[in-house]
Amino acid sequence: MVKAGDIILRLENEQLYQTILSSEAAVAEKENYLRNTKIEFETQLIQSRRNVLDSEHQLSQAKRTFKQYESLYKDELISKEEYTVAKENFEYQTNLLELNKVKAKNDSLIRITSMLTLETDLQTMRKMLVMVRDRLDNLNVRSPVDGQLGMLEAEVGQSFSQGQRIGQVNVLNNFKVSAKIDEHYIDRVNSDLSGTFERGSSNYNLSVKKVYPEVREGQFEIDMVFGDSLPENIRTGQTYHIRLELGEPSEAILLPRGGFFQSTGGQWVFVLDKDQNAAVKRNITIGKQNPQYYEVLEGLEPGEQVITSGYELFGNNEKIVFK
Repeated sequence: MVKAGDIILRLENEQLYQTILSSEAAVAEKENYLRNTKIEFETQLIQSRRNVLDSEHQLSQAKRTFKQYESLYKDELISKEEYTVAKENFEYQTNLLELNKVKAKNDSLIRITSMLTLETDLQTMRKMLVMVRDRLDNLNVRSPVDGQLGMLEAEVGQSFSQGQRIGQVNVLNNFKVSAKIDEHYIDRVNSDLSGTFERGSSNYNLSVKKVYPEVREGQFEIDMVFGDSLPENIRTGQTYHIRLELGEPSEAILLPRGGFFQSTGGQWVFVLDKDQNAAVKRNITIGKQNPQYYEVLEGLEPGEQVITSGYELFGNNEKIVFK
């Protein structure tokens, strides 16, 4: 007997261990790469700020020189070439500062985007590592329900493939009965149909829970559940002879199935006379049927004897005399 959550088997999976080690190594490598990238970005950010600061300093000097040369040029104290050089240097430093500011801004955006992508990738890898580690617990095969352990097919050193069935836990208070029925009754069997069977001196009630639509080898399958009580010491694999009520019971004249039906189509039969010295051809009407009997609606009386074997050797004779 086992409880839900009890460990039944402990499995080993060397490939899983290798996968975990590979995942841990990949996560460590990703963390190291992320750390180095952060350092590199910080270095680039400092350099960008330094470039902007240098450009601002150079621009300040160039602007001061240009203003001085501009005054001197108006007073004709310096040449035009000196004035032009100071002006061009001022304009160059102005444009260089704007360029460094744009570069610093773009570097910052690239840094933020790249860091978010790397952080996301790292979080995904960590989640995958957790999932892989969780598979270690799945190596412990646990009972899903309370019940009785049965049909356990496992030995030390045996290998199992994914999804392979290795055992069964029987829920002792919730059995079902599977039955196969001749396809002739498929239209008359539906859910909630009642059935009974006898065991010992007690009768037990069943009801149809599920009807499978597939027909194989002339039979279809149903699942039935017990009603108010279960037989004692019931076990998986036991066989019961169940009476399934397809309708209200009624009296009928039954004729055993036989080879005659292939020759006559069930429209007529040879009926023995009272002395059993001869058999006469007589028309009949057949109603319902099952794998053992035909229901005769017209043409026969209870107790009359009929030849049910094949009629191939009788030809078109109306009467057969026994000698």
